[in-house]
Formats: sequence, structure tokens, C-alpha cells
Amino acid sequence: MSDNRTKSVFKEGAISSVFIGESIAKHQTKTSIGAHNIFLGQVRADVIDNKIIKAIEYTAHEEMANTKFHEIREAAFEKYELTCMHIYHSLGVVNAGEICLFVFVSSPRRKVVFKALEFIVEAIKEKVPVFGKEIFEDNSHQWKVNS
Repeated sequence: MSDNRTKSVFKEGAISSVFIGESIAKHQTKTSIGAHNIFLGQVRADVIDNKIIKAIEYTAHEEMANTKFHEIREAAFEKYELTCMHIYHSLGVVNAGEICLFVFVSSPRRKVVFKALEFIVEAIKEKVPVFGKEIFEDNSHQWKVNS
């Protein structure tokens, strides 16, 4: 169910598997839910110009970003029959292999969660002012370009 308050979605550093597991476990008592879907964004060790990315340092215009996250959340609740939704995004340094984005949606029906999750993740990538500085193994860096 939608909550009209704008909340901060940001967590400092990587999003841990323990946090993800605990978030999922909290929903076992919600017996009107028939399906969950999860997106986990993970930092890749891409090779760019023969240099390997070791981490990404995330920054954001936090107030503006939280407002955009809230707008995406409200649009998803309006468009899809969702029971609940959680979005968490990292700030600070996240190493290659670690989780930087966790989106979790729930609904009475399975087909809804697939459509809703794609809508939410694409809207985040398109609209939210979160920026990543790619840090290479030689400690040089460049701003990430979303693809």
C-alpha cells in the first residue's frame, strides 16, 4: 500500500545480503501477498580503455532524488495492484560485486510484480539524479554513463 510521505531511500555503502534477507522475511506475515519480485543492481568490474572498475562512488542530490523516488513509487501504485514496495539505493563507495540498488515489490498476483518492477527500475534509471563515479584499479576515475 502506498504511503504518501517522502522517505529517504539511501543507505551508506553496499546493501548487504542480510538486509535484503531481513526485508524479505518481514513479508511472510502478510498473507494477502501472492508474489514478490526483486531487482538487485550490482556493481560490475567492467573493463573500459583497458582499465578494470574496482568500485563506484555514488552521490546524489538527495532531496531531489528522494522526491523522484517518491513520484515513481506513487506512479507504480497508481498503475499496478501492488501490496507494497521498497526501494534502497547506495551512497558512497560500493565495490565491484556488491549490491547498490534493491527494489522489492509485492502483489496478490505474480504477473503484476514483473511489469511493475520493470516500470520502476527503468523510471529510476531515467529520472533519478543519482551519479556514479567509476573508480578503476589504478585509482583513476570517471563519471559513469548510464546505459
